[in-house]
Amino acid sequence: MSTLLIRNARYIVSCDDQDTLWEHANLFIRDNAIEYIGPELMHADQTIDASDMVVYPGLVNTHHHLYQIFSRNLPEVQRMELFPWLQTLYEVWKNLDEEVVYHSSLTGMAEMLKTGCTTCFDHHYVFPAHAGDLVAAQFRAADTLGMRFHASRGSMDLSQKDGGLPPDSVVQSIDAIMADSERLVRTWHDASRFSMHQVALAPCSPFSVTGDLMRESAKLARSLGVRLHTHVAETKDEERYTLERFGMRPVAYMESLGWTGPDVWYAHGIHFDDDELRILAETGTGVAHCPASNMKLSSGVCRVPDMLRLHVPVGLALDGSASNDGCDMLEELRVAYLLHRLHSSQDAPTGYDLLKMATRGSAQILGRTDIGYLAPNMAADCFLVNLEQLPLVGAQFDPKSMLGTVGLKGSVDYTIVNGVPVVQRGELTTLDEARAVSQANAVVHRYLDR
Repeated sequence: MSTLLIRNARYIVSCDDQDTLWEHANLFIRDNAIEYIGPELMHADQTIDASDMVVYPGLVNTHHHLYQIFSRNLPEVQRMELFPWLQTLYEVWKNLDEEVVYHSSLTGMAEMLKTGCTTCFDHHYVFPAHAGDLVAAQFRAADTLGMRFHASRGSMDLSQKDGGLPPDSVVQSIDAIMADSERLVRTWHDASRFSMHQVALAPCSPFSVTGDLMRESAKLARSLGVRLHTHVAETKDEERYTLERFGMRPVAYMESLGWTGPDVWYAHGIHFDDDELRILAETGTGVAHCPASNMKLSSGVCRVPDMLRLHVPVGLALDGSASNDGCDMLEELRVAYLLHRLHSSQDAPTGYDLLKMATRGSAQILGRTDIGYLAPNMAADCFLVNLEQLPLVGAQFDPKSMLGTVGLKGSVDYTIVNGVPVVQRGELTTLDEARAVSQANAVVHRYLDR
């Protein structure tokens, strides 16, 4: 058994049911769980002096495409919107293999850990023939870093010749997808409390998968007890696609396939009308909000204030590194705050609302009751920020809202996942960062040269 004491924290922002803000308090961790928060001092194997620091729950990223890190900032796609952007980049992504996926996952998750993110869900849906076991490579990367990781067995079965967007080389048959989905769930999915590995089934999007694949994925996921995820209502192009091809708006199409409910969450969810928002609220279907990606691809502004008012489950997400160009959850939190202030003024969520969206809200749509806030018997996932630094002068009197309203550039001081400090004094403890960067850059060059 190991113990860790975060001693005399200036603030502990719990994000609990009472929105408790602890001042000059201690947080005691035994193994992978929080045992105590309060004034008492306890002996521990390791102690962190947090007298100048604020402690936050670990951020939870609910939608990403880690493989895209190795195709970001390509000049030819910088002015494109989603459909042409995808069609261009599929010609790069069809060359993915285990090496690319391992190093891109390692790179992206390392950046997330350094910016306070302790849990990541990745939506991997590109499986070229003979590429290797790509999801296993992602779990290896997560375990190397000590990150809590939710993988997806994504899928595509609708190629360009059938009216979809992806090329033939990255689509698969439904039988092959179902067999591999079941294999990955049985190999990697751990439903226990404090689990470090989970798997969801995640057909890519209405314009890259058939209705049959969506229906079969829903049946298999529910028989195996795992969650369902896909892209929905990201662009007006998608809306036109579902209306022309199926005679239905996106949510009606999802409903017809069995794709609503508390075990389902959608990425983006920008172009919902009032009736669709009502359906999401009534069914408990969640939305992963991706503000930076939505802005970069000129997709639109998600109706987050309306979703929160209707109690639609909403979490924060980075989205693909090529449609965001970063893996910084702290930046995403502030971008979300500024975007909605611009678009919704007084109806926008506060900085603290956005923090809770990135912690409790995100945990809810991943189906987790053991992460997302700080309290006894919750997972020991948190990060610490030193308030005594130049960019935070004058900003430290409302620590609940600070990360949204003021933001934080660069690394946090500490990140703790499952009771283990994986970032200390702004540096990764589980990875030689310089070596990892050198190796990743070499892989990028080999990959793009193909």
